[in-house]
Amino acid sequence: MDYKKTLIYKDINEIPELIEKFKLNNKLKKFLKTEEVFLLGRGSSGNATIFAKYIWEIYCGIIVNFIHPHSIFNAEKKLNFKNRLVFSFSQSGRSNDIVECSRILKKWGGALISITNEPDLSANNLAKISDLHILLSDSKEIAVAATKSFTMQLYSILAIAGYWNAKFSKKSISSISNDIKRTINIFDKFYEENNLYDLIKKSGMIGFVGRGPLNSIAEDSALKFREMASKHSMGYSAAEFLHGPIGSYGKNDLVFILSKDKRLSSDLLKVIDKLKERNTKFKMIYPLYGSYPLNSLALDVLIKLIALKYACQSGLNPDSPKGLSKVTQTK
Repeated sequence: MDYKKTLIYKDINEIPELIEKFKLNNKLKKFLKTEEVFLLGRGSSGNATIFAKYIWEIYCGIIVNFIHPHSIFNAEKKLNFKNRLVFSFSQSGRSNDIVECSRILKKWGGALISITNEPDLSANNLAKISDLHILLSDSKEIAVAATKSFTMQLYSILAIAGYWNAKFSKKSISSISNDIKRTINIFDKFYEENNLYDLIKKSGMIGFVGRGPLNSIAEDSALKFREMASKHSMGYSAAEFLHGPIGSYGKNDLVFILSKDKRLSSDLLKVIDKLKERNTKFKMIYPLYGSYPLNSLALDVLIKLIALKYACQSGLNPDSPKGLSKVTQTK
């Protein structure tokens, strides 16, 4: 199967254009007069909230908290969300638990902002109950694995950070779409030069390790390898990986080390030292273009393409993996 003929490749190839078209609603500004926000999301959308936490705390000085729906659904006492801002992330806007949890948080006084990729508002239950809805694009995502919607969620997070006075240069922001185009154009050469098919095929368990905003990319990369390529894979922060999970990796496994550039931080160097002790294969992956942390998006696209091409070479259908559906309903 030619990976360039898949729905996922079409979605990925569309990302630069969608970024260039994306605009935030100016009404958002009135909601951002806060020092504390709450984040809600599952799956890829949940991984996007990790990116938001790092970006908004590091670059904007905003305290960011995660919402766990189980706590909300089973709370024996009403929680006070008055004067608190909730960002609810959902690709479809139709996941029952996200919609219901958001409804409760709004009932408890929270201001609710939803971020979705569902332009049909009649089918977008989350948008219907929100104080403000941010639409990522007018291009629906059909394939099971969230690719363009995840990258667009990351871009929306950076755009919102700009409203909170994050010091990202206009030049670096405007280069994101071009950096992704260049990554897509050079991908086949990168894939072959690094012998990635054989490296992945011969590996049992696969780990992705990234620090800071790249922790979000690590988590979602592992999810895409599970969804598209049927490979057992997990994502970790560097510190979390060293606190136990590394013990399960051996000589037949593979760890991708995600770094903002060729220079490895001290904690990533520790990860490599420990992997060498265990004779575990590792591969360093860093953005081919762009400046950190904005180049996280190009890195995300690069790894999604790796999972996609490997899946197709392995005889799998990455657009419609067995046992999975586009909208996952959980409680």
